[in-house]
Amino acid sequence: MAVPLLDINRQHADIKDDLTKVFTDALANSRFIKGPEMEALETEFAQYAGTAHAVACASGTDALILALQAIGLKRDELVITVPFTFFATAGAIVRAGGTPVFIDVLPDTFNMDPDLLQSWLNDNCAITERGIIHRQSGKRVAAIMPVHIFGQISNMDSIMATASTWELPVVEDAAQAVGAKWKDSRAGSLGTIGCFSFFPSKNLGALGDGGMLTTNDPELATRLRSIREHGGLGYLHAEVGTNSRLDAIQAGFLRVKLAKLEQWHAGRRANADRYKEAFADLSQVVTPVIDPRAWSIYNQYTILAENRDELLQFLRDKQIGCAIYYPLPLHLQECFKDLGYKEGDFPVSETCSTKVMSLPVFGELTKDEQDEVIAAVKEFYAK
Repeated sequence: MAVPLLDINRQHADIKDDLTKVFTDALANSRFIKGPEMEALETEFAQYAGTAHAVACASGTDALILALQAIGLKRDELVITVPFTFFATAGAIVRAGGTPVFIDVLPDTFNMDPDLLQSWLNDNCAITERGIIHRQSGKRVAAIMPVHIFGQISNMDSIMATASTWELPVVEDAAQAVGAKWKDSRAGSLGTIGCFSFFPSKNLGALGDGGMLTTNDPELATRLRSIREHGGLGYLHAEVGTNSRLDAIQAGFLRVKLAKLEQWHAGRRANADRYKEAFADLSQVVTPVIDPRAWSIYNQYTILAENRDELLQFLRDKQIGCAIYYPLPLHLQECFKDLGYKEGDFPVSETCSTKVMSLPVFGELTKDEQDEVIAAVKEFYAK
């Protein structure tokens, strides 16, 4: 039986009439960019995330760039993040004029290691009149950017404690974590600014690109709204921004989907529980480790697998969807070679990249399909 890694059409089948109405309404009222639909989405998303403000934009990548601009990142200033993540995390830092500094991840949750973060700051930085200065380069450290990878929030208690000590803003890369929780707080509500992606494959996906920023700071919210529209209101510009507005039709689609999001999360979490139980006696597979303080939305269901590449090919030969997120850490990417990192600098991230593999977990996955995946994995290791 062929099993897809993701089938968005199944999700859309249940809400097709509502999505069609959004489209026909947009044609009728000719409001194609921003407008009441976007404003309503911002209000509803802020309520869902538990923040005072939400600011829509054109993509998750733009959200990261806008956030860094809003906190005042200047050229060549340092932003601390992780090397085991999607490219946009570090790419956005460079696009915003900054320089990424990498901290390795934890071997179980794949999120930023908060002890290494604290150690790096203690060992390499000093508090001066210019701000937090990296002693060796003389550059200012502008922000910390943890990534909530695969739908699980980073240890925000520790990260925020370190950020408070060093008086650094925290930009949450929550592109994969819409609705995830740390204790009782949702992703995007714990740091200075939260950044979300509505890429179609996300738990909350648009029918195209889209992004959102969340914050509890009214001044930051105002600045984000300005930056997304060329840095001004009307034809008066206080700074140079960009064009990163959300289409009204995408906002309408997302409003329909937001109402279903908790139901879809429940489906993914139930599938994750079935995998965990099924693989409990399989020594060659490590299922996702969820911090007891966290509530994951399983944007991906990512295992650590022995003989990963052989298993990947075995599943693909059986037409079972699977993927590697991510095959090469960012510090080893060709475009970042000028940062001066080398193989061995971040051993956990490098090891993860050789062992991680994601299995189908979307909420509409049937029991028979999941049984097919489980049986195939067990068959591979039985050999």
